[in-house]
Amino acid sequence: MPTRTAMPSAERGTAGVPPVRAAKPGADRTRAWTVRLVVVGIVLSALNLRPAITSLGALLEEVRDGLGMSGSVAGLLTSVPPLCFAVFGVTAPRLARRFGPAAVVCAGMAAIAAGLLIRPYAGGTAGFLAASALALMGIAVSNVLMPVIVKRWFPDRVGSMTGLYSMALALGTSVAAAVTVPLTDALGGGWQGGLAVWAALAAAAVLPWLPLVRDRGTARPQDPQRQAAPEHAPLRITRSRTAWALAVFFGLQATGAYVTMGWMPQIFRDAGVPAGTAGVLLAVTMVMGVPLAFVIPRVATRLPHQGPIVLVLGSCGLAGYAGLYLAPAGGAWAWAVLLGVSNCAFPLALTMVGMRARSGAGVAQLSAFAQSTGYLISIPGPLLVGVLYQQSGGWGLPIALMAALMVPQTAVGFLAGRDRTVEDEATR
Repeated sequence: MPTRTAMPSAERGTAGVPPVRAAKPGADRTRAWTVRLVVVGIVLSALNLRPAITSLGALLEEVRDGLGMSGSVAGLLTSVPPLCFAVFGVTAPRLARRFGPAAVVCAGMAAIAAGLLIRPYAGGTAGFLAASALALMGIAVSNVLMPVIVKRWFPDRVGSMTGLYSMALALGTSVAAAVTVPLTDALGGGWQGGLAVWAALAAAAVLPWLPLVRDRGTARPQDPQRQAAPEHAPLRITRSRTAWALAVFFGLQATGAYVTMGWMPQIFRDAGVPAGTAGVLLAVTMVMGVPLAFVIPRVATRLPHQGPIVLVLGSCGLAGYAGLYLAPAGGAWAWAVLLGVSNCAFPLALTMVGMRARSGAGVAQLSAFAQSTGYLISIPGPLLVGVLYQQSGGWGLPIALMAALMVPQTAVGFLAGRDRTVEDEATR
């Protein structure tokens, strides 16, 4: 399996396996504390990668009324996240090579904090979109670099660390969906305060990365042998069929995820579910990713082919959309659970990014390509859902569209799960 493929000698010793040389006790303590900082930084960063989106989904109706948005403009608003992820995510590897991954993630967390603080008070739809784009820019570069940081610092624990990161991401997503409406009420009922409060969490995520901003190499600190290793030549990633399959899989699962985060509360509210309950239902969908995002990557790294997991997740998605179409209010809790399981295609995709490349440089290129191309593919989805909703006056057509997209998502995910690496395909 790719996770058991022998690494070059330069990469061994970077995952808690010490280099063959005497180490000073002080250096060992410094390295241990640095690793702890990286773990804390990964968890706090992951917690901040979705509240900007799910907090808005919980208050979308209030924001639309407050800013005078039409259904089409609101659909455009839900398309902004994948657009920003596609545009800014592709710059992450270049920025990481120049400034170091830690420095870029640190700046990304600062951008999230600034954008979330500014956007509720920017005044007008244009200002709201611009401040949202600032926050989403920070999310975009962090999205791409998280698998790189995991592969770099924990190459022998890609599954468990990706699971921890994905679990924290799901937790942040679900908590923001569940508590934004109660927080808004506690802060006086204005949607501005309910959105701005999440800037504090992003500001806290800046702190663990500050001691690491000078780490610009491609290896862990305190390892001069690894730092002296030459960089790999860039891959011609577009030659890899697996890279393309993974990019399309990533894009289609992102389409479903952002439609869910942006529109699911409104679907339930239009079916007669109270606003607070609709937010909790979205939280249920997101919280399913907390345990599963930890389990799925660990299981995936032990399988030679991840296709069976893709099939299970796709089946849950089809069942959830069918229920949402037929009885949105009557079986709301069941549909929320099923769609939450289906949305765990995201941690599976991240895990496959780490498994489908052998080197850290390969993971960086594959992560940037798969995520940027994937998010580009996902841009029309939320916008089209908003247009279909406005033109048809109901949710039947949008839900049917999302169910139909599950079929190609499952097919390309099955292909991406095959036991091979992009390095082999790109150099043939």
